[in-house]
Parts: sequence; structure tokens; C-alpha cells
Amino acid sequence: MFLLSLMHLTGKSQSILVSGESGAGKTETTKLIMQYLTFVGGRAAGDDRTVEQQVLESNPLLEAFGNARTVRNDNSSRFGKFVEIQFDSNGRISGAAIRTYLLERSRVVQITDPERNYHCFYQLCSFERDAEKYKLGHPSHFHYLNQSKVYELDGVRNSEEYLKTRRAMDIVGISHADQESIFRVLAAILHVGNIEFSPGKEHDSSAVKNDKSRFHLQMAADLFMCDVDLLLATLCTRSIQTREGSIIKVLDCNAAVAGRDALAKTVYARLFDWLVDKINMSVGQDINSKIQIGVLDIYGFECFKDNSFEQFCINFANEKLQQHFNEHVFKMEQEEYGKEEINWSYIEFVDNQDVLELIEKKPIGIIALLDEACMFPKSTPETFSTKLFQHFRSHPRLGKEKFSQTDFTVSHYAGKVTYHTDTFLDKNRDYVVVEHCNLLSSSKCPFVSGLFPLLPEESSRSSYKFSSVAARFKQQLQALMETLNSTEPHYIRCVKPNSLNRPQIFENASVIHQLRCGGVLEAVRISLAGYPTRRTYSEFVDRFGLIAPEFMDGSYDDKAATEKILQKLKLENFQLGRTKVFLRAGQIGILDSRRAEVLDNAAKCIQRRLRTFITRQYFTILRSAAFSLQACCRGHIARKIYAAKRETAAAISIQKYIRMWLTRHAHLKLNFSAITIQSHVRGFVTRQRFLHVKEHRAATFVQFATKLHTAFSLKQLGHLDYFLRLDTKYFTSPFYCHDSKPYSISFSGRCYTVHHSHMTRNQLCCRRCWSIYGKTTEISLDYVKQIPQYLKGTLIHGLHL
Repeated sequence: MFLLSLMHLTGKSQSILVSGESGAGKTETTKLIMQYLTFVGGRAAGDDRTVEQQVLESNPLLEAFGNARTVRNDNSSRFGKFVEIQFDSNGRISGAAIRTYLLERSRVVQITDPERNYHCFYQLCSFERDAEKYKLGHPSHFHYLNQSKVYELDGVRNSEEYLKTRRAMDIVGISHADQESIFRVLAAILHVGNIEFSPGKEHDSSAVKNDKSRFHLQMAADLFMCDVDLLLATLCTRSIQTREGSIIKVLDCNAAVAGRDALAKTVYARLFDWLVDKINMSVGQDINSKIQIGVLDIYGFECFKDNSFEQFCINFANEKLQQHFNEHVFKMEQEEYGKEEINWSYIEFVDNQDVLELIEKKPIGIIALLDEACMFPKSTPETFSTKLFQHFRSHPRLGKEKFSQTDFTVSHYAGKVTYHTDTFLDKNRDYVVVEHCNLLSSSKCPFVSGLFPLLPEESSRSSYKFSSVAARFKQQLQALMETLNSTEPHYIRCVKPNSLNRPQIFENASVIHQLRCGGVLEAVRISLAGYPTRRTYSEFVDRFGLIAPEFMDGSYDDKAATEKILQKLKLENFQLGRTKVFLRAGQIGILDSRRAEVLDNAAKCIQRRLRTFITRQYFTILRSAAFSLQACCRGHIARKIYAAKRETAAAISIQKYIRMWLTRHAHLKLNFSAITIQSHVRGFVTRQRFLHVKEHRAATFVQFATKLHTAFSLKQLGHLDYFLRLDTKYFTSPFYCHDSKPYSISFSGRCYTVHHSHMTRNQLCCRRCWSIYGKTTEISLDYVKQIPQYLKGTLIHGLHL
């Protein structure tokens, strides 16, 4: 929080330099710093792909491809990293950028026991689905991994780390297609390492050794998506351009192996650079940002049994950082004392400027001599070492080993380190084989071809393009120093408690050595002898003026008021400069304690008044609440009594209605029963009467039917105008009709029809049938006006005459 406040207060960018020995915890410390900065400067978002999350997830991604196990550390950074976190005017993270330095390329093809290659190779082999797809297996099956017998790390599962790497790629913004291409390239590198060569038919030529090597050659070509014959040609031959044309030169087995390893290192380095560029593109830089916080995580000082070119570059970087620390803490400190014209006795400290001049000075320095040797094809480690000792024979920081013609010793700020120059020339040359670039630039895989853009025509005339690794690294360090010098630096020294990488063990001698080599003890000594605390007079008065308010009435200027305040507290040995006051160690603590006491008394007074006010307010609120509570309780009791009375009245009313309903229901049921009994009795009586009448009428009908067999006069029916149709189906006797008027009678079979032509008003139409002895007779009587008296009351098939 102090760092962010200082950045916004001064408007100046800040930087944090994390340094220490290898395995001291620099990488973990850097991750904690970045977590804190992204938490404080982050913003809420529902999406995981915020700038803050992308910055954090870049750590495990770069660790997978840039960290490896070394003798001293299971997760050692094999590259330097400077993360610039940019902030807007509101203090929120608006962008970020990552710069990397000197990836250890040689680790891809060569490791020593008990070290490991980069973590990503072991992660890929442990994930069964991808391992099967790319024809991989256990790491022991591959030459680039089985040079060491350590395949697992304590407490780490490679398959789980693989999934974490995939998740980091998702958050950073790498598409699934690019992720598949990345792991295709890693698998291809492993297969390339398993290609072995044997002498060919021609002199000093080489060829694929056996079927196993041919399988790996074919797999590498398939994964690179290039022609297998062209891949073999680029490994076993070189093209030399002359004035007459190009000449194909065959390579012997050693040269072919060297070319194979060069291809693997080049592809991996291009892949790592692509990852860094992709992270920077995904996170994005804020061009409008004026302030930033840089976090530097770079390899610590290394001194192994066998120290090669990588250790030389790493220790060179640490020398540059140590010089920056010396300049900021020691040189600038004492220069400021002189500028402020205070009494000060110069304190000696160990300066490493002579070591840096030994390494990087032009035209004669270790790097310059190394580049010069690399320019000549016939240079050897012996010639390089001889020339080095000729120029620096009497240099106090350079020593020569008695039993080796190629080794040299440099006295670094952290101790002496002996370097073996056997591989210095090869590792510094960093040749880019044009055939390799041309082959992979023509790959059918867009990702692979994108890693190797086509070279300009003038650059492709030679098979080898020399580029000095040390010179390029020196330029990168110079740019880094310029960036650090433009910021306000803050130093974090990581100290390794023991060399066993175990907890609860503290090695005093090792810790003291690290503190001394890191300049911590020297910084403590100069702080005790000097004035570690300084403030401008205005800042001092603004902060500590409340200690002596009697001097703040305007009658004193800031410098005089500062002196009065210090005299009031009876402090001694302070220095008043031209613009600043310089305090001895511990004096600022006395001032802060006195200031805290004054503020504490003032705070107590404010708290006392505030507590009184709060208590009075609380009492008023509590009394009002008590009144309200009493009123609510009384109202509640009254409502409860009213509700009880209302419930009692309702219960009585319900009981009354229930009793009334029960009584009415019993009465209606009894009444219904009486009516039912009455209806049954009446029905029985009526049916008896009906049967009697029916029998009587049936007898009457029989009599009437009998009369129909005899002749009868229609005059007996009175004055009738009718149409009579008798269907005498079972009466075959002749039918006679007698009347005073003429009738026409027609016979049709057994049907006899009597027609009468005379009709009158008030005519009644009647058509009915009746049954005589179970036989059907149909009589149609139309226009009947008068019924004889003796037929009245007779029922003829439902017709009552």
C-alpha cells in the first residue's frame, strides 16, 4: 500500500527489484507481489479474463515453459522477467507488459543429473490423451529428458500441472487451436531429439541410424507438417552459396547431431518468444498510462561445480543489479550529503564497477573478446582463454586456474566463480541455420510457419547467421537499467536459510554470506554511520508541526521551525542541509512517537466528546424506542383481548347455527320419510283402483268388440261426417253400414273403407288403434262430431270416447 500511495503522491513510476541466490524464493515473492498489486489495483468483473487475471495467469504459463529443476531449486527460473503493471489516474490497472531476458536454450537439449528439462515436457508426457495422440510415452523414452533420472518433483503431479497450464492459456487468450499447435511443437522437439545418426555411404556423411530413428524422424515431420525428406536433408546437409552457385555439403554424425540440437533449441526459443508476445497482446499496454510499477524477477547469483556460459551471463546480470543497488544506496546517498553541504565523513564500500568493466568494456572485455573469437571459425576455447589472459593478466578480479588452460575465475561481488569455456563459443554464436528456417516457414501448419517468417533474400545466402548472445543480452540489460533508473527503486533481498531446501533449518554462515554478498550488511553499516532519514523542511513541518504548535504562528520559516521542534525534543546530531533535514537512525522514531502521543491525546479528547454525543443520541433514541415499545405492547394486549372476545362471540354464533341446522336436517329427513310413506300408500291404493277399472273396461271393450261382428246402424252415432277405415285382418264377416244417406264402400282385401262425402264444421279428427283379443284392428274415424252415449267412457287403445 505504501508503494501505491507513494506512486500516486509523487506521480513517479516505481520498481521492485527482487534479488537473491538461486532457490531463495524470488519467483514466489514476485508472485505474491503481483497478487497484491492486482488485488489492490483490480476491479470487480464477472469474467475471468480481466487484465488482472491475465497478468496473474501469465506466471504459471511462463513457469511451465521457462522454469526447470536445478541442483539448488526445484522451480528455478531459467530466464529473467520484468513485469510492468500500468495504472490509470484512478489507481486501477489499465495494462501490463512482460519483458524476458536470456532464456537458457541449452537446457532443451542438455541437462545433468539431478536436474530436469523445462516443466512443459514432463507435463505433456503425463497427460495420456495427448501423449497417445503424439506418440509419446514416459519421459525416460526421450533423449532430451532421460539424461537425468529425475522425472517427478516432490509434491507435484505433472498431469495436474498440465491442466493448470491449459487453464492459464485459456485465461491469457490462447485459442484451443493454438494450444494444440503448441503441444504439437513440443512433441516434435522430443521426437527430433531421438533421431540418431550413423556414418553414411559418402565420406564424412551421415544417415539415419535405424528404424527407430526413422520412426521419430517421420513423427517429427508429421508434427511439424513438413516433408520428411526435406527434414532429413536439413539435418544431414548444408547449402553453401558461392559465386558460381550453391554447393551442398554433407555433415558427419557429430555435425548432424549438432544441427539436430540447434533445430530443437531454435524452435523452442521461437515458441517461448511467441508465448511472451501473445501474453503481451492479450493483456495489452495502456499507451496513455503515465505511471507504472515494475517487478523484476531475474535469476539469482549462481556458482555450481561446473559453471558455463549461462552462469556467466546470469552473474553478469546480478553484477549490473548490484551496481544499481550500490549507486542508489551508497553513491547517491553520499552525493546527496555533499549537495546539501552537511558535515559528513566518507564511508568506504565495496564497488563492483571494475568487475563490470572487465566483463563489458569495449573494445577489450570478456564479451568483446568472446564475440571476436566467435567471428573466426577456427577459434577454440584455448585460443579464447589465451587471449583473455594476455589482456587481463594483472587484473585483480580475473584469475587463472593452475590445472586448466581454458578455465578462468572471476571475483564477483558474491564470491569467486570458475567458468569452463569449453562451450562458451558454441553457446555464444547462436547460429540460425537458414535451412531450418526455410523448412519450417514452408510448413503446412500455420502456427509453425508463423514461428519462422521468411528471411530476406540477402539473409538467406549463407547457411549460418551469427548473432552474439552475450552482446544481445548486454543490450537488454542496458535497456533494463535505463528503465530502472527512470523509476523509484525498492529492493527485496531474498535469503536462503539453508542449502537443503528444508524447513526449520537455519545455517548461520550461509545467511551471513548472502547478506554480505547482497550488500545488506554494507547498507546497514552506512545507514548507522550516516543519516538514513531525510525530509524537506516543508514536509517535516507539515508532519511534525503539531508537536510544537507555538512555533507554527508564522513567525518562523520552515527551516527555523524545524530546528525549534528538534530542540524542543532535545534531539542531537541531526544535520540541517540547504533544503532538507537529515536525521540519525532512530530519531525519526522518536519524532513519530511524540507525534503519535499528541495525536493520541487529541484523539482521546475527540473520542470523549464523540462518545458523549453518541451516548446522548443513543439515550434519546432508546427512550423514544421504549415509549414506542410500551405503546405497541399495550395495543397488542388490547387487540389480543378484543380478539378473544370476538372469537367467543363467533364460537357461540357458530354453535347456534350448527344446532339449528342439525334440528332442521332431522325435521326434513323425518318429513321426507312421511311423504315417502304416504306416496307409496297412495300409489298402492291407486294401482288397486286402476286394476279394477282396467278389468271393468276390458270387459266393456270385449262387449263392444263383439258388437262389431253384427250389423249396426251408423245413425246410432248421431250426425257424423267421417271417414272410416276398418282393417278387419281377423274379422272376415261382411261389414254393413246403414245410414239415411248414401255411402260408398270399397273393399280392398281385408280392408273396408267407408267414405262419406258430407262434412261439417267443428270437426274432430281422430285416428287410433285398439287391440281385440290380441289381434290388431285399425279404425280411422275422421270428422267425428258426436259420440253415442253408450260408447262414452270406453277406452279404445288409449282413446277415451
